[in-house]
Amino acid sequence: MITQLAHTAYRVRDLDASLAFYAKLGISEAFRLNQDDGSPWIVYLQITRDQFLELFPGATQPIESTWESIGYHHFCLQVDDLEAAVAELVSRNVTIDRAISMGKDNNLQAWIVDPDGNRIELMQISPESPQAAAGAAYRSKIG
Repeated sequence: MITQLAHTAYRVRDLDASLAFYAKLGISEAFRLNQDDGSPWIVYLQITRDQFLELFPGATQPIESTWESIGYHHFCLQVDDLEAAVAELVSRNVTIDRAISMGKDNNLQAWIVDPDGNRIELMQISPESPQAAAGAAYRSKIG
């Protein structure tokens, strides 16, 4: 059902400082998804062929479990068939917090939360997504 950990996501106060820090670790920007006004919404940093860190710029609140908090935002579990995965989880009495929908990145997603309120994204990668394109570029770069 779950094929790998796809990404972890963090709200950051200063995008440039975060990019500089991760660059020191050898982790570079792969692509961005922008808000409708053109400002950055999510900056994807590529760790391996198919694994990313997501940075959400503009955090202003101290670390706590809100959508505006600095630090932990959610983690994502990649699945090969989201509808089947959701049906299986429902059969195991897992509550689906946000139903299956299409994300701005052309991937299907659904959301659950753990008992402590930590958000978990379930994602089915689409061949038309920027993640798939970055994965293909990464594969061609490393041979």
